[in-house]
Amino acid sequence: MPFRALVFALLALTAACSMLTPALDPGLPSDQSGQADLAGLTPASTSAMAGSVQTTPAALAPAASATAAPTSTPTATATATPSPTPTLHPMNILAQRQTPYPGSEITIEETLEPGANYSRYIASYQSEGLKIYALLTVPYGDTPETGWPAIVFNHGYIPPNVYRTTERYIAYVDSLASHGYIVFRIDYRGHDRSEGMATGAYGNPGYTVDVLNAVAALKGFPQADPGRIGMWGHSMGGYLTLRAMVVSPDVKAGVIWAGVVASYPDLLTRWRRGSGPTSTPGPTGGRRWRNAWLDQFGSPEENPDFWNAVSANSYLQDISGPVQLHHGTADHSVPLEFSEILYQQLQGAGKPVELYTYEGDDHNISNSFSIAMTRSIEFFDRYLK
Repeated sequence: MPFRALVFALLALTAACSMLTPALDPGLPSDQSGQADLAGLTPASTSAMAGSVQTTPAALAPAASATAAPTSTPTATATATPSPTPTLHPMNILAQRQTPYPGSEITIEETLEPGANYSRYIASYQSEGLKIYALLTVPYGDTPETGWPAIVFNHGYIPPNVYRTTERYIAYVDSLASHGYIVFRIDYRGHDRSEGMATGAYGNPGYTVDVLNAVAALKGFPQADPGRIGMWGHSMGGYLTLRAMVVSPDVKAGVIWAGVVASYPDLLTRWRRGSGPTSTPGPTGGRRWRNAWLDQFGSPEENPDFWNAVSANSYLQDISGPVQLHHGTADHSVPLEFSEILYQQLQGAGKPVELYTYEGDDHNISNSFSIAMTRSIEFFDRYLK
């Protein structure tokens, strides 16, 4: 081939090879997949490359960053300090409902001469860590399948320094015991051999605590039926009976003779000076609660909430069972109107209640004892047997 022809052939071949090699922009980085990363390109650079690089479809184009709204500085919220729960007065009925009354096992301390058809014992139980003594009677015969019906017997005021477990109320206890009832006549704290101080019933919860622990102790007594426990109370013992029946649901029926069963406002205004029982000795005993409470809480007109809250009469809607009341018209220790007012209040609350008055009879219903006791036993038979 002539030399000139060979040169032209080489030039033609070189031109053809250059047309087959793609051009690369050294400023266009590649990812590992070989595709160009366009995120950092300006619109001008993408336009210059329009002939060689496909533009990103609008749907795939990166969205503009939204400018975040300024975040407001949180305002410190004041945390309200909860008000402390007010402490209830220990004589407040709600406070007494919140108090535990575990009772304890009843311990036989001494066996006494029996009654006509029942055994008699000196027994004891625990109340707030105090050893409380009691007279206990148990009927003869086979114990019923569920146990004998039982009665907590709350005696009236007797000076604690002269009180004796086996004295007073002998005929009362005998009548109930001989009719098939366990009778538990307790010696409140500070009485005879019972431990603790005799604080009185009206200004201190101690006696009420002893009564309710006696109920709990009877519930655990093997020969007693825990579902058939009643309560009998005389005078101050009537006060304790009514109180127990609005605190505990375990007292199924109550009999009250000449009871101090008025509300506290009525105790202040309707209980004649000097007409009540002799004051109980002790720093908080007797009627010292009157002046102390008036000084601290004001009068019932000034502070009705306090005086209503400590009165069992304010809670009669919750009373645990039927009530039978007895009162002599010549009672010079506790006004007859106390029983009359309670009778009306219980009727107004729709609760079963009976009231018997005894013309010319005294605080102990001495002249009408037999009929009053017969009515009491019939009442217990109706609701506990």
